[in-house]
Amino acid sequence: MDHTVYLALGSNMGMRLSNLKNLINNLTPQMNVRAKSSVYETPPWGYKDQPPFLNQVICVETYLQAEPLLQHLKRLEVALGRTATFENGPRVIDVDILFFDDQMIDEPGIQIPHPRLHERAFVLAPLAELAPALIHPVLNQSVSELLATLDQTGIQKYEGK
Repeated sequence: MDHTVYLALGSNMGMRLSNLKNLINNLTPQMNVRAKSSVYETPPWGYKDQPPFLNQVICVETYLQAEPLLQHLKRLEVALGRTATFENGPRVIDVDILFFDDQMIDEPGIQIPHPRLHERAFVLAPLAELAPALIHPVLNQSVSELLATLDQTGIQKYEGK
């Protein structure tokens, strides 16, 4: 396993917690999970008229390069029940690559670091739990510094079963 990758997971349809667990359970053999944040319940972002999300960040190791990893994750989303809706709409499962080693990739179809992660407290809160000192290679700020600039209203650790 050559690469360290941070992935953001989210679900607000169906059995939200089971959806996150199912995704994590289906990552091998392409990825090994090194660490998992707590699960957070968060208000919807962008489109507000939908149920709250459960969000989690995981750190994985993988032998895949960034683009094949993204393709693999998108196939996995579909296999676990994701269907096309609209931007920022409800979803059974969503997976985003936040960081891939310290690489910066800006190509059609793939941008790493994730281009909007610094705007999203629902991503930064669980990421800060795992890697508060991780430096964003474009913005040159730590995850905890980025999180401190955002409104975290409504973001809480999920206590459900």
